[in-house]
Amino acid sequence: MDYLATNFRRMSVSKALQQSMLFILLLSSLLLPAQAADEESFTLNLKDADIEALISTVAKKTGRNFVIDPRVKARVTVISSQAMSGNELYEVFQSILQVHGYAAVPAGDVIKILPEVNAKQGAVPTITNGQGMGDDLVTQVIPIRNVAAAQLVPILRPLVPQQGHLAAYSGSNIIVITDRASNISRLADIIGRIDRPDNDEIESIQLEHASAPELVRIINSLSQGGNKGAEVDTPQLAADERTNSILISGSKAARDRIKKLIASMDTPLEQGGNTKVVYLKYAKAEDMAEILKGVNEGQKKAAEAAGGKAAAATVSSDKEVDIQADPGTNSLIITAAPDALRNIESVVRQLDIRRAQVHVEAIIVEVSDTAARELGFSYLFANENGFDNETNPVGGALLGGGGDVINGIAAASTGDGSGASVPNGFTVGFGDRDNSGNVFAGILRAVASDTEANLLSTPSIVTLDNEEAEIVVGQNVPFVTGSYTTASSGANNPFQTVERQDVGVTLKITPQINEGDVIRLDIEQEASSVVESSVASGQLITNKREIKTSVMIEDGQMLVLGGLIDDQTRKSLFKVPLLGDIPLLGRLFQYRTNSNDKRNLMVFLHPKILRDRLSADATSQEKYQFMRGRQREAGDIKPIFNVSTAALPPIAVYDSSVVDGEALGKRSNQGEVKRISGEAQESETSQEAAADGQ
Repeated sequence: MDYLATNFRRMSVSKALQQSMLFILLLSSLLLPAQAADEESFTLNLKDADIEALISTVAKKTGRNFVIDPRVKARVTVISSQAMSGNELYEVFQSILQVHGYAAVPAGDVIKILPEVNAKQGAVPTITNGQGMGDDLVTQVIPIRNVAAAQLVPILRPLVPQQGHLAAYSGSNIIVITDRASNISRLADIIGRIDRPDNDEIESIQLEHASAPELVRIINSLSQGGNKGAEVDTPQLAADERTNSILISGSKAARDRIKKLIASMDTPLEQGGNTKVVYLKYAKAEDMAEILKGVNEGQKKAAEAAGGKAAAATVSSDKEVDIQADPGTNSLIITAAPDALRNIESVVRQLDIRRAQVHVEAIIVEVSDTAARELGFSYLFANENGFDNETNPVGGALLGGGGDVINGIAAASTGDGSGASVPNGFTVGFGDRDNSGNVFAGILRAVASDTEANLLSTPSIVTLDNEEAEIVVGQNVPFVTGSYTTASSGANNPFQTVERQDVGVTLKITPQINEGDVIRLDIEQEASSVVESSVASGQLITNKREIKTSVMIEDGQMLVLGGLIDDQTRKSLFKVPLLGDIPLLGRLFQYRTNSNDKRNLMVFLHPKILRDRLSADATSQEKYQFMRGRQREAGDIKPIFNVSTAALPPIAVYDSSVVDGEALGKRSNQGEVKRISGEAQESETSQEAAADGQ
């Protein structure tokens, strides 16, 4: 081709050297024939040549096989003034491809010539340090040892061409780069200069007089206030309360600057400056003072036991501690040496924390069913004066119940009584008197009674962790414990001694919150009631159900404490001897009673931990809305007179994102409760107001 200006020539050597070299070349050609092509040198000069012609020439001179992508189209110009070896010729060839946006990607025994945009998605070889040559398109994984790999990506991204690839993997802290080998070598050198151990060190400064947390707070506030402009070398500070020391991390100049500042502030207090007032947030000052005094006394005794009286005297003189409580401000006035004062403050901070609360709900369920049956006859024979004169003969068969009724019938038959009261059930009575004054009375009674009861009590109470609490819901009932009567007409007056006792539901608990939200509960639960049938006689009888136990229960779990399942069956037969045993006819001389009592009693427990305002507020709102709904249901029953009844108002809604104590629901000047929840709740309030007006 005319436009292909290629001039290949052999280098000239002297004649003697030529003969020697010819012998060596012949010998080497027999041993290493594959090296003949590499030992030749070439010059390459092209002007506006087709790239396919260049690829063909390189393939002939280097012995490599190429596969050309159809999209590879270009005209190239190369000017060479010096001879090149085969490897140098291939490097020049790769540079020509890069200039025109193409790349040579090895694929087995062939080399694919592709557009550079698609080349990185092919089988690009992965190399280690120094393996890449020139403009080879390769991939290299560079491990990062001292800095985060992701932090280097913004620095290196502008140095990688658009066709290249740069990514960081935080898991192994590595960087993956796909680009020309020469550019990767340059990036690796930059990474090596950045990825070096930090010269910042950590120093610990032991304080003698000042408080480490307070000093760190002051220095940090100064640093934050002075860094509004350009970035400066700001060290990091942390306080170790246990050793009263400050940890400093940063450059040497920054550390020296901070150490100089700390030295100027860590000075002894003036005379009389060892007294400090500590305001408590949650604990009671009196209780805290007692605890701290006990700790101080324990330290003195330990020092005396370890070093004798001399050591104890030294401790007493150097570390005399005086702690007083001020209930009005709930604070402690502490007088002590600086190191002892810091130790006491550390103890106070650890003890003065918000304690969790426990909401305990007991569920007492009692279901009872009583069924009774009575059937029988009763007879009475007597003289008409037998009711006033006990010496007159009286006889009969009083079987089972109905004694008062048959006596009333007999008295009515003589004209001495007004009649008998009719008891419950089916009762048939008759009576008569003959001319001799003899009275005869009889009664047939059939009674069936069924009594069912379903009692449910749910006392609940809230208390602090490890604090005892008690709730009593019931009546204070008087019980007669003794009496005094006199038959004389003296000045002494009869009297009775009365003891009042609580009858109702009593719940007493002491919770202890353990690890994993497990609650230990010491609980005493009692449910008592007065038997109604004993009220008329004046001898009060109480039913009492009591449980006293200690349990372990998870937060929010339902646990059965105990119970009673009682089933009693009673059968009674009253009969006249001999007569009551006569078949069929003997039923007239019998009185039968059957009763069946069933009682099921169970006590359940449901505790819930309230650690903060949000959980306590949620539980309170739940109970409040329940009572408000019950009150509204009761409000549907209108009184005779149209008198408006008091109703619980809707409660304001609090937003959990605001600071504790700041309620978004605030009352307006008209006293209306404004809600945050929107129009739906406001319309609900309007409907409730309209319902109350009706």
